[in-house]
Amino acid sequence: MKPTDSLKRRDLLAYAAFGGTAIASSVRGAEQRVEAEQKRKRYDMKKSINLWAFPYPDRMSLRQCMELAKKAGFDGIELNYDLESDLSPNKGTRDFQAIRRMAEEIGIEISGVCSFLFWPYPLTSNDPAERSKGLELAGKMTQAAHDLGTENLLVVPGAVHMPWREDHDPTPNDICLARAKESVGKLLPLAEKLGVCMNMENIFFNGFLMSPMEMVDFVDSFGCPNVKVHFDTGNIMEYQFPEHWIPILGSRIKNVHLKEYTKKGSDHSLETFRPLLDGTTNWPAVLEAFDKINYDGFLTFEYFHAYQHFPEALIYQTGDSLDRMLGIKVG
Repeated sequence: MKPTDSLKRRDLLAYAAFGGTAIASSVRGAEQRVEAEQKRKRYDMKKSINLWAFPYPDRMSLRQCMELAKKAGFDGIELNYDLESDLSPNKGTRDFQAIRRMAEEIGIEISGVCSFLFWPYPLTSNDPAERSKGLELAGKMTQAAHDLGTENLLVVPGAVHMPWREDHDPTPNDICLARAKESVGKLLPLAEKLGVCMNMENIFFNGFLMSPMEMVDFVDSFGCPNVKVHFDTGNIMEYQFPEHWIPILGSRIKNVHLKEYTKKGSDHSLETFRPLLDGTTNWPAVLEAFDKINYDGFLTFEYFHAYQHFPEALIYQTGDSLDRMLGIKVG
């Protein structure tokens, strides 16, 4: 006797009905997912990308980077101030204004000025020469931001510790706070004169301003609209969550680094920062938190090295990811 001969007709009908129900349920689920995609919330924040994601200056000029960012759908690009580059102490107002005109010609905004120079020359260093050089460079960055036509300057106000600098003598917390306030206070008159906002960045690596409440107290202590926050979503992800910080910082947030982070590893290096969406950040919660504080400024993707091959892929991938996160693209 064949195995199927033992199946009664009503059993076959029951199996058929079950299969039909499963298929119908699957179809309904797919339809619900499509409907949810179509109803995805649209956010009015602006897309930006940091210059570090490009193979600049080795394989691309600044113009080529700006043009690629524009083609990939970005509203803005964040530029980096260094000791030797198109933005450096060797350049001046005329050079920066030329970059501004180039950006206007291409049709892309300069979303802000950023720099790694706060690490070799921290504003709270125990070495007076480092502090002095840091103040000098920060003043030049403020002028550069003004000349470039952006009101956003990222400032790292201080560091208790820098694990990547073996020569750095740790600065006690209370001294770090006092020096940071003194340094920002010295920079403030120029920033006010030029209409530039000094936006304090949150960073877990440096052991300073480790909670949103500390950041609020630090920023509010100046009582000045030219001191705000440059909020970095990735820089607190090792132990905390950006969606918890955003409501507390509120309107103090003037600019944003939308940096992806993965909690799956713990090597405490820049390698924990990932391409956008390839991490563990709860982006729907983060974007909703920004929306609730009425943030409509730039979301700047920050990544620290270009792809070795086909570097344009990272730029286009990021633009596409941002479009989906902001509800510009669905499906």
